[in-house]
Amino acid sequence: MAWSIAGTLHVEPVLTRPELLAEPVLAAVRAMDAADIERIGVTEIDPTLADTAAFCEHYGSPLEASANCVVVAGKRAGELRYAACMILATTRADVNGVVKRRLDVRKASFAPMDDAVGITGMEYGGITPVGLPADWPLLLDARVAAAPELVIGSGTRGGKLLVPGDLLAKLAGAEVIEGLAG
Repeated sequence: MAWSIAGTLHVEPVLTRPELLAEPVLAAVRAMDAADIERIGVTEIDPTLADTAAFCEHYGSPLEASANCVVVAGKRAGELRYAACMILATTRADVNGVVKRRLDVRKASFAPMDDAVGITGMEYGGITPVGLPADWPLLLDARVAAAPELVIGSGTRGGKLLVPGDLLAKLAGAEVIEGLAG
């Protein structure tokens, strides 16, 4: 597949570079239909450039084609509830509005880094919606689901996945939400 958003990146079929994927990401990709796997590219990057702005600037990939996965937590009746939010890098998740209501919690906030990393099995700065815990809601901003091409994390800081947004909308627990981010 030709990726118009790749900039200077060398993109390969996802399963040709399994070392660029965190274990839960690799397991999730291997469980997908062959037709979906063919729609996912992977690229190696400098791990010091994993943060979106630095990545886009260095590799010439458009910021508006990058999507970030943020882990959010909230409590209700002593129960800790998690969700992942997929938003375009040019937007911010409405954590204390849309996400709080969806999780049915009094207050929602970004999960502490150690919790997000420990629970997902992914590296901070590389967390991705592919391979998240199956019982988590995956909240996708409608613009993410509609994007023809996106650059997202691979579960490691040394790689990025290139995917169409509609593929993310097919992931377990995915819910496409208008106005998730502004």
